[in-house]
Amino acid sequence: MAGASLVLSDDSLVSRLDQSLLWLERKMALVSGLAVFSLMILAVISVGGRNFFSQPIPGYVDWIEQAMPLIAIMGIAYTQREGGHIRMDLLVGNLRGRPMWAAEFVTTLAILILMVLLVWGSWAHFQRSFDFNEPWWSRDSSMDIRLPLWPAKLVVPVAFFVICLRLALQVFVYGRALIRGEDQPVGVPLHADAATQAAMEAAQVSGRDD
Repeated sequence: MAGASLVLSDDSLVSRLDQSLLWLERKMALVSGLAVFSLMILAVISVGGRNFFSQPIPGYVDWIEQAMPLIAIMGIAYTQREGGHIRMDLLVGNLRGRPMWAAEFVTTLAILILMVLLVWGSWAHFQRSFDFNEPWWSRDSSMDIRLPLWPAKLVVPVAFFVICLRLALQVFVYGRALIRGEDQPVGVPLHADAATQAAMEAAQVSGRDD
């Protein structure tokens, strides 16, 4: 579902956990947006320096490489919460009741298993780069100005761990909805019709939360 989604909340423990994760996910998405903005400013300064002073920013490409994990990964948990990742809405959107929750449970569980494996692999990749005994605690560095690479590599398992928390919560909610036959569980993105989704997207663009 590429757009606004409907996520219900109440006073339950699940909803409180959802809101706590949402607070963290929004902060991470903000960091991702600030990284994009910073690269825009960096590009202007680098191009201006090259054109007017024949001196671009040293290590411009190195800084881009450092920022890419922030841009590409820090917002994935927030996007998962909002139901914004690419999915087969044509199929899942036509299901109702327990068949829909069963499909959501299976697919979300599969993603959770994959992300757990990615946390394990990306953490091992970070550990190969980090070393207290090396200069800047790094065994490897960028090509030009030799920036340590472990901070960028650490971003990946951290972001993947947060989305694992989100997926685990969603698996629980979908599983409970499947067992109980719930119509509108809290803490997961629900399917909205075209008119409702258009209204939510319009409200999002206008800066309103209602």
